[in-house]
Formats: sequence, C-alpha cells, structure tokens
Amino acid sequence: MRISQVAAAAGMNPATLRYYESVGVLPEPARSASGYRRYGEEDVALIRFVRRLRALRLPLDDIKQIVDLRRRGEAPCAVVRSAMRREVVAVDERILELTRVRTELETLIAESDAVDDEWPESCVCHVVERSKP
Repeated sequence: MRISQVAAAAGMNPATLRYYESVGVLPEPARSASGYRRYGEEDVALIRFVRRLRALRLPLDDIKQIVDLRRRGEAPCAVVRSAMRREVVAVDERILELTRVRTELETLIAESDAVDDEWPESCVCHVVERSKP
C-alpha cells in the first residue's frame, strides 16, 4: 500500500505519517524500486496503535520508546502504564486550570451584565481590564 492508502486506513493524514517517520516515532517503510513508500498490514496496525496513543495525548517521546520496544519484541507495558499515569496527572492539572478560567469567566459575565454598553464611559471591556489574572 502507498502512504495515502495507509493513512486513510489508519485514519491519519499522510503529512502526519511522514512527520512521525521523520522524527523516528515510526520506522521508515520499505521503498519500491521507484522510491514510493510501501506498507503492509502490520504497518497499518502499528500506525493505528500510534494514532490511539496520540489520541490519549501520550507524548511522542514515550510513543517512540513504546514502538521501539514492540519492534524489538519486548513488552512495552511498563512504559505504557507510566505514560498513562503521567497523562492522568496532566489532565487533572488542565481540568483545574479550566475550572479556574470558567469560574473567572462566569464572574466577569455577571459583572458585565450590570454594565451599560456605552463606549467609552461604560463598557464590558472595562470590566475585563479591571479583573485580576
């Protein structure tokens, strides 16, 4: 299969696939005599696995390590668990930050609803400018 076929089968953009190959996340595929990339079903399965790991927001460095271990016939389980645990912590931190931003936005909305929309004396912009980050 060519790169466009593999990318479509794996639900990935060909440019992303090329990028993953260029940074070593995915191995360079075999090439045809005319220089086209050639992929097999095993490649498609690996690319789908990488896509799933990225959907879980695992960092490319971790994914590269996981792929390398799999290709050497070693179990990457400890690396996968560790990466997932780190990502849970990162997600929790993002949730806290988003919750803080949501609360701030709700406060600003309530304050801005009490402001007359008369530029430049009274305006929602002034409420936002006076707020503390």
